[in-house]
Amino acid sequence: MRVDGLRTSVAANGVVELAEAGAGGVVCVATVHMVMEAFDAPDFQRSVNAADLVTPDGVPLVWALRRLGLPETRRVYGPTLMRLVCRRAEDHGLPIGLYGGSPEVLERLRERLLEWHPLLRIVFAASPPFRPETEAEDASSVQAIEASGARILFVGLGCPKQERWMAAHREALPCVMLGVGAAFDFLAGAKRQAPGFLQRAGLEWLFRLASEPRRLWRRYLIQNPRFTFHFARELARARSEAA
Repeated sequence: MRVDGLRTSVAANGVVELAEAGAGGVVCVATVHMVMEAFDAPDFQRSVNAADLVTPDGVPLVWALRRLGLPETRRVYGPTLMRLVCRRAEDHGLPIGLYGGSPEVLERLRERLLEWHPLLRIVFAASPPFRPETEAEDASSVQAIEASGARILFVGLGCPKQERWMAAHREALPCVMLGVGAAFDFLAGAKRQAPGFLQRAGLEWLFRLASEPRRLWRRYLIQNPRFTFHFARELARARSEAA
């Protein structure tokens, strides 16, 4: 799966450039979980690889990219990227939309974003049902997003649902779609973020596992070791070819 080795400021500027161009676009915020979903599902891999930007959210991905020859790679943390894009949107007068999360989280997120960025224009916010939308519901959502005039749409449906949703709606929506996963919950204060020292050590997954073991055990206790194994093979192959 493609992951772009870049910095948060570069990614945020890229989102703004796409929004100002007015031709739409997709930005994926990649984690180990996303990489393994792509490893197991070729159609999902193609969707992610077709995005305009794929940023390295997970610290293990930053380490991996550096080992593969991109030493300047930095972590592009989803909540931080969302805050910076909102700041850029405020400065450039670009209206934004929010799609995902529970109604309570969405309302609190709106309040916090406007506290931080008083001039930010939030022209759309919707909490879709947890189940798949019907064709009529989906058409109504697309119409509402387009009618709102949002130039940047933050999508918080979780991986891989949000990436599949963005890929499926890329041609229908003129706005840039940015899949930010749990950033809605973190920025709204609905879930605690891992302490900085755990994030820097690449152990945010352990904090999240301890916080939500029943929901996340399979993602971290199965997929993380699989990623380590397959990346070790890829790194050994790359070194052998370079020798």
